[in-house]
Amino acid sequence: MKTTLVTVEELKAHPEWRVFDCRHELANPDRGAQLYKEGHVPGALFAHLDRDLSAPKTGENGRHPLPKPAEFVAWLGRQGLKPSDQVIAYDAMDGMFASRLWWMLRWVGHDAVAVLDGGYRAWTEAGGAVTTEIPCFAPTVFPATVREDMNVDVARVQQRLGSPAQLLVDGRAAGRFAGIGETIDPVAGHIPGARNRPYLDNVGADGRFKPPAQLREEFNRVLAGTPAADTVHQCGSGVSAAHNLLAMEVAGLTGGKLYAGSWSEWCSDPARPVATGTG
Repeated sequence: MKTTLVTVEELKAHPEWRVFDCRHELANPDRGAQLYKEGHVPGALFAHLDRDLSAPKTGENGRHPLPKPAEFVAWLGRQGLKPSDQVIAYDAMDGMFASRLWWMLRWVGHDAVAVLDGGYRAWTEAGGAVTTEIPCFAPTVFPATVREDMNVDVARVQQRLGSPAQLLVDGRAAGRFAGIGETIDPVAGHIPGARNRPYLDNVGADGRFKPPAQLREEFNRVLAGTPAADTVHQCGSGVSAAHNLLAMEVAGLTGGKLYAGSWSEWCSDPARPVATGTG
């Protein structure tokens, strides 16, 4: 069972694995579906970040709110997923969007899920086959065991601000964390007390994850003695935060939690405190 990352070579050797194409562009939400139609890994189905991996926005629940578990599980059943399936998720390169599906499957109790290291770029550069054929799988009734403790809501985050039992780790770029150059959300800054770990620090220029030992050393500097299980990961909208959670799993630092609403939900209420700067 693969639970974190797989290589192109491993995926080539297992055509029976279930594959999901998670390519997406935040500025052009239909681009991923178009790229999928133009060519994808054989056997892959498409998972749209906005339609399949998120719930509708209300203006107060963030840019990519989690769907209700029952709705996500129903979608998995429509994709024909079975409990025995090994799932592989990929996106264009660095794994940010694929990590969202990786986290969500674990959230509903499916541990046999991994991200293709280096994504679609690594696949094509290694000569992996590409097809435009869209596969068809018989629908299933997917059983789920929801792990409620993997996700925390805004009320809990706010209640524990400043508590040693909660270390917030923000996966956005350093500038946005500091409140500089915000172009996506209406308010600039970060949740008070959060520490910054830009998700792109987890990968090299080729989009592949750094070695486990290096990731462990780097995350231990961020955690500064805080147990991994006391970390709550957030970002702009709960997507790149899942990438940090995956990187920590690769590093052997397990048990971190996701605040899916993240900064986009937090800053929707002007009563909630805001911090700026790098501290």
